[in-house]
Amino acid sequence: MSTHALDDAIGAANAAQKPAVIFIHGLWLKPSSWDRWVEMFAAAGYAALAPGWPAEMGGAAAPETIGEVAAHFAAIAGALDRRPAVLGHSFGGLIAQILAGRGLSAATVAIDPAPFRGVLPLPVSALRSAWPVLQNPLNANRNVSLTPEQFRYAFANSVPEAESDALYETYQAPAPGRPIFQAAAANLNPWTEAHVDSEAVERGPLLIISGEHDHTVPPSVARAAYDRQKRNQHAVTEFAQFPQRGHSLTIDSGWREVAETALGFVGRFV
Repeated sequence: MSTHALDDAIGAANAAQKPAVIFIHGLWLKPSSWDRWVEMFAAAGYAALAPGWPAEMGGAAAPETIGEVAAHFAAIAGALDRRPAVLGHSFGGLIAQILAGRGLSAATVAIDPAPFRGVLPLPVSALRSAWPVLQNPLNANRNVSLTPEQFRYAFANSVPEAESDALYETYQAPAPGRPIFQAAAANLNPWTEAHVDSEAVERGPLLIISGEHDHTVPPSVARAAYDRQKRNQHAVTEFAQFPQRGHSLTIDSGWREVAETALGFVGRFV
């Protein structure tokens, strides 16, 4: 989606007075990874937007920081006449929670969300998934692609190899390395941009979704994020885990079940 197309989509959503939903993709995926979700939510009566990250839309130099990405999506949410629902996957799930903590989301769904400061588990599989970036400090200043084998381990370990290869060809894209270094050091840096105000009064309802076999964001990480978020005394906080699903659960052949769960949650509040 170009900047001009995004402006048009925001204008159309405001003019139609439909409830809006913003989809935020994660690292190593394209905005088109949300296309089927956008169609489902649009059919349910929502104005659905799936913008790219700042550099994808020409709004920042790559690689972006977590703060720059959050500011980008906060501006999009703020341009809508009323608070949208915000759905994010992986690092998009982290950004979605940041926006929720700022009171910018009417309802939030964070799917296999990247960890924020205070989320302590660090499973070996998560380190291995991030190793293509973390193995070289110079990757903090450039974009990094995954090989098909790396994508299969990090994303598509729970689907057949042929499906993994097809997902790689369709959706994989180079990703900025800097956010991974930021998230990896979040618990060592009091001023980290990987910070979520989980107890904000205006946070709104939140659903965290986890895949049982996710290597990149294992259930222990997603559950730790939920444990921090459920301390919020002002809004609903829920957790759902999908059995035998990996990090590709938003794009693989089982995407619809996950999307319907997210749609049902959003529909209760928006």
